[in-house]
Amino acid sequence: MDYTSIFFEAVRPLWWILLVALALGILKSRWFKGLFGEAFVKLIAWVRLPADEYRGIHNVTLATLDGTTQIDHVLVSRYGIFVIETKHMTGWIFGSEKQAQWTQKLYRKTFKFQNPLRQNFKHVKALEALLDVPLEAIHSVVVFSGSAVFKTKMPDNVTIGGGYVRYIKSFREPVLNDFQVQEALERIETGRLAPSRETHRRHVKQLKARFESSSDRTCPKCGSHGTAHRETRHKRRQPVLGMLRLSQVPGGAGCGVGPGNCIVQLLLKIRLRKPMTHIASQSK
Repeated sequence: MDYTSIFFEAVRPLWWILLVALALGILKSRWFKGLFGEAFVKLIAWVRLPADEYRGIHNVTLATLDGTTQIDHVLVSRYGIFVIETKHMTGWIFGSEKQAQWTQKLYRKTFKFQNPLRQNFKHVKALEALLDVPLEAIHSVVVFSGSAVFKTKMPDNVTIGGGYVRYIKSFREPVLNDFQVQEALERIETGRLAPSRETHRRHVKQLKARFESSSDRTCPKCGSHGTAHRETRHKRRQPVLGMLRLSQVPGGAGCGVGPGNCIVQLLLKIRLRKPMTHIASQSK
């Protein structure tokens, strides 16, 4: 009896389930979301910005003093050079221009991410070092391409979806002549690293190394390592029940609530900790 053929006949109906699961895994991956966001911004620029006025260069990797930096999109025109950073995110977004980290609220989960304006500032400085144009001719633009909702007031250059086109079109005063536009395009093309998978791999490797070096910093208080070291470890312990004043304890002086109900409220509102076990044993 051929058990191999029997096995394949038995699992054949499951192949489509495996393919669907694989497809869903790819669609939900950060790699695909980033790729989709960049493609979305590129498509909007192609549709809504005149090609004879705005010349686009995409996925630009430039060498810097500390490694490399990768720019999603650069649009060159007589009205300025626009450096675009894309973020494909969902949920509520909180942040301001001066905050080092912004917050993403997704249902009951909260995530922190680097202020994209600060991230794009490095892109702008790298491009400024490469090009011979006035600094005021280079503009930073941040585009959220997912179903994100801003819950705090954002600067005009931080937009959702195709809103970045309106911001770019608001610059109507020419600051570069045709020769400067062409020279900027040529310098970007010749100064960028080859847009290949190997370039991307090396850039990601450098980012990881940079992150790991920053996470190796030692906490001066306890000697712990890591940028994500919890500050709560150095906070003073919360007072236990035996240290509370009588007026602060449910059922104490001025409480106005029966002792039985107070015990229930106490169990519901206070997270019992090990330091409180000896107090409970003494009250018995």
